[in-house]
Amino acid sequence: MLQLPRDSAHQKRTRVAIVLPNLRGGGAERVAIRLAEDMASRGCEVDLVLLQGVGELISVPARHINVIDLKCRRIAVSIGPLIKYLRRRRPDSMLVSMWPLTVVACLAWRLSGSGARLVVSDHTLLSRQYAGHNRLVRLALRLSTRLVYPLATARVAVSAAVARDLAALSSLPESQFEVINNPVAGPPVGKNGIAAAESLWGGSVHRILSVGDMKPEKKHELLIRSFARLLPRRPAKLILVGDGPLRSQLEQLVAELGIGDHVEFAGFMLDVWPFYKTANLFALSSDVEGFPLVVCEALHCGLAVVSTRAGGVPEILEQGKYGTLVPEGDIDAFTDALDRALDRKADPAVQRQRAERVAGQNHSDRYFEIMMPTSPAAFAAPVAMAADPA
Repeated sequence: MLQLPRDSAHQKRTRVAIVLPNLRGGGAERVAIRLAEDMASRGCEVDLVLLQGVGELISVPARHINVIDLKCRRIAVSIGPLIKYLRRRRPDSMLVSMWPLTVVACLAWRLSGSGARLVVSDHTLLSRQYAGHNRLVRLALRLSTRLVYPLATARVAVSAAVARDLAALSSLPESQFEVINNPVAGPPVGKNGIAAAESLWGGSVHRILSVGDMKPEKKHELLIRSFARLLPRRPAKLILVGDGPLRSQLEQLVAELGIGDHVEFAGFMLDVWPFYKTANLFALSSDVEGFPLVVCEALHCGLAVVSTRAGGVPEILEQGKYGTLVPEGDIDAFTDALDRALDRKADPAVQRQRAERVAGQNHSDRYFEIMMPTSPAAFAAPVAMAADPA
């Protein structure tokens, strides 16, 4: 990783900074890597700036992406290192994701005297995510978005639901937030990993897949209990891809329900595509979502989808046209939806077209447009980058 290298006096390429807390295996981090690769393919020099150079995805960025580790243990102490970065590297534009890092970066940007375009982006419904926190945190959320977000060059929400939430929190007009869906690449061609995925399905005919961090807002318990109620109606297999603080608790629940032979905890995986390609149905049971990549990935693989109405999911599924939507927290409705969806095979071509429409290259193009300090016409269209040597 780069350790705050000094800028070169003869550097002429547009430099883009993408700032994140770390590279854990979440959706915002995966989107950041996708955008970094896309902007590099257009001729930009890209700095992927991490408060901490850790996370499951740390090995993913290609070598032509500069990964810079600021070595900050907490967001609260990152303002100084961010100012130092801005003064030394002098990026032309900077994209920062996830409150409260968005607020800290705004302040560092102003204090540094940087002339960069600053774009802040939020990926979830902050009011829901922080609803259980103490009053001071909720007050800080409201005040910081109201007072600091207007300083940014542009403010991005990944779905209309997130934009509405941000507008309500900040008391800013909803028009101040531009909705740009998360771009999602389609599955790779080939059969790598298919055999390993098939071995976990174990020959099951009805295959239900869920992908996501095992944390409270994902509500895996609802999915597991719904699946347990489904089993007397039909044999099925549920594979849960992901890890997190609730995994042991969820494994215990599966044991208590006596469904261990029908549920597989696959853990975190860098490549989830083999599971999408071999499943029949994708299920999402969350209470809080912004614009979940996993639903778009499932559509890319032609899967039927059952999901709660959390956040931006109804926008992706066009209010149920491309999948089944159920109220959050309703176990009976979720069970019935799983049962019906297994009987109705989705049209893969239609699902893929929907994925491309809501999460295709045009959304990455829009990020590029709002981040460029000069006309985007001066840059080439994205081109495939040569693979790094082994």
